[in-house]
Amino acid sequence: MSDPVPFLHTFLSWRVGIPDSSTFMIGHHDSVCLIKMSTTSQRPQTTVFSTAEIRKQFPALDRVHNGYPVAYFDGPGGTQVPRVVVERMSDYLYHHNANTHWAYPTSTETDAAIENAREVCAEFLNASPHEIAFGANMTTLTFHLARALGLKYSTQDEIVVTELDHHANIDPWRRLAVERGVTVRTVRMDPTTGTLDWDRLEQSINARTKLVAIGAASNALGTINDIEQAIKLAHGVGALAFIDAVHYVPHALIDVRKLDCDFVAMSAYKFYGPHIGVLFAKRALFEGINFPRLVPAPDYPPENAETGTQNQEGMVGTAAAVEFLASMSSEGTRRERLASVYHELHLRSSGLVKRLWNGLSLIPAVQPYGPPPDHPRTPTISFTIEGCKSTEAGRLLSEKGLFLSHGNFYAATVVERLGLAPEGLLRAGCACYTTADEVERLIDGVSELVENLSLSRH
Repeated sequence: MSDPVPFLHTFLSWRVGIPDSSTFMIGHHDSVCLIKMSTTSQRPQTTVFSTAEIRKQFPALDRVHNGYPVAYFDGPGGTQVPRVVVERMSDYLYHHNANTHWAYPTSTETDAAIENAREVCAEFLNASPHEIAFGANMTTLTFHLARALGLKYSTQDEIVVTELDHHANIDPWRRLAVERGVTVRTVRMDPTTGTLDWDRLEQSINARTKLVAIGAASNALGTINDIEQAIKLAHGVGALAFIDAVHYVPHALIDVRKLDCDFVAMSAYKFYGPHIGVLFAKRALFEGINFPRLVPAPDYPPENAETGTQNQEGMVGTAAAVEFLASMSSEGTRRERLASVYHELHLRSSGLVKRLWNGLSLIPAVQPYGPPPDHPRTPTISFTIEGCKSTEAGRLLSEKGLFLSHGNFYAATVVERLGLAPEGLLRAGCACYTTADEVERLIDGVSELVENLSLSRH
């Protein structure tokens, strides 16, 4: 077989030699990811690939279970991966694999791969490459950052967290109460609306506050928070703002400069990439934080925030995932193409989530949670079925080829406040590959499950 990704055989060709006006394909045989680029003077009208075109890039969508084509609604826990991302990762491992900063070709190519990954992620967030660090996952990065920041915290200091967050943005900061004696204030959520008590948030932030940790969106309920306001409240008292954007970034394009974020954390496997975490921090913060590090390790940002040999193929895959998203559109810089794609995918997912919410709401014994579709939310709906544990409901739906996640999704406090512990919720998320037919299948599947439960009781 020929090299499946010929343009990657020489790694540096990723970054040079592309004409100003060209259309080319990435992939092999049926594994094609189209990228269209054009000159400023002859730009066509921007279009975003159809869902059918997008679906061709995901081998997982060919899976059949019990005779049913699998519909993946588990994206909030981890999306499926397009072929081009896997091919770039395998090409790196096959042809460029080495450790960093040595004077031979594959090491130099690895340095270039990592630099490229930082540059692509920086453009994704409107940041600088020196402000992008990688780690095992968002949780590990957050613990690492919390302990480093905590070196300067004392019993006089306070941190603000919220009940609506994934515990990866709660427990690393709560740990500082044990390690440093910091007071941690927790802002309550309203279980009836799935939103934060913003009056309580404002009251919790005071002159002793050192950091406000808040999620941009709830991975359990889909609630989107006003992070711009939260950042302003933090900065108003001289505190830092840490934004968990893991569930937000797959659905909305973030601009760290516009928001004036101090820290943003995200996970590539939530936006069609590999299992790796990414941390943005303002360069001045990276330079000033005393991260735990080995003496011979780099002491300059962002490598001073990274420990040991990194998941280099994961970095390559993360860049490929961002580039895959950008490749769905045809006009402008990568950032401009990303904006076009996110706008179009938002329109598509809004229609899907509205249909899903309305369809589930009409089924007896089904209770959806979180903000309704006409409120700020991601295309993620969590629900319960009366008389059926979420684990069992997930298993029964999977028999119809409907793959949903269930439980608390590490947003355990949300589930507790809803009174649904220990079983938790069923969660259905729409991704770029989700179709209207799949949404109808899910509604029908839940309806049939409820009907069968009713018949079994009689």
